[in-house]
Amino acid sequence: MIDLPALVSLRAVATHGSVVGAAEALGFTPSAVSQQVKRLERQTGVPLLERVGRGVVLSQHGRHLVEAGAGLLAGLEELEAGLHRQAGTVAGHLRIATFSTALRGLIAPVLRGILDEHPDLRVSLSEREPWETVALVASGQSDLGVVHRWGDVPIEVPEHLVATVVTHDVADVVVPVGHPLAERREVSPPDLVDEGWIATPEGTICRQWLNRMYDGTGRLPRIAHRSMEFDSHLAMVRAGLGIALVPRLGRAPLGDGIVAVPAHSPVPTREVIAVHRRSMSDSPPVGAVLAALVTAGASGA
Repeated sequence: MIDLPALVSLRAVATHGSVVGAAEALGFTPSAVSQQVKRLERQTGVPLLERVGRGVVLSQHGRHLVEAGAGLLAGLEELEAGLHRQAGTVAGHLRIATFSTALRGLIAPVLRGILDEHPDLRVSLSEREPWETVALVASGQSDLGVVHRWGDVPIEVPEHLVATVVTHDVADVVVPVGHPLAERREVSPPDLVDEGWIATPEGTICRQWLNRMYDGTGRLPRIAHRSMEFDSHLAMVRAGLGIALVPRLGRAPLGDGIVAVPAHSPVPTREVIAVHRRSMSDSPPVGAVLAALVTAGASGA
């Protein structure tokens, strides 16, 4: 009989590319993951890992077992979720992956109430980029993910995941008080082509959207400074180091020294989406947290 927890460990090795990465994702030690995979090799009678240099990769047998076992693990997950739904208890361990502004402006404000209402529920939060979150949920290493999609910047959601729109969020152009644009009711990309931007690094979804805003201008935004954190963007704008495009969700109070100016043509809007595996649709913890997030999103968090 195949050891299902060991199969989960093998799948994690496949997803993260190493025993160490799998152990970190699962909350085990590397030694424990290695022992589980070795036990699975004894049970199946075939080698599941191959050593390459100092690391390991899945063998042909290992890849087959992970691919063929995916449906089995999904079926068991669906069975467990259905049993919990019949019992009507919101309990257990729920792993949530999300992006920073949703963590600050959406999830953190509602989570305390959920945990107070359901004392047997334990939640672990992880801050990730949206495509990382989708991958973690798709591979079974997070149970619920909250991601964002800016305009037509794509983010692929696999067919075995269910996507629920939580809210829509708008970003404003933040400029220092005294800046020529500070008194404007709204701005458009042609007004901004000569400005120096404080932006997230290249490759992030927010940076991709800032680039898309310049479509039709014949220019790309001139990036003066790079930072992952919008709070840092606000501090740099306040210091007169540039301007920034900052979402309203999770945004700290602007205070003195800076002004948020709405943008148009296009209006920088992102869709905030929650994703979970279809096999977890009957899970009471997923249902409880998802309902709370949708309610909070509808009320503006």
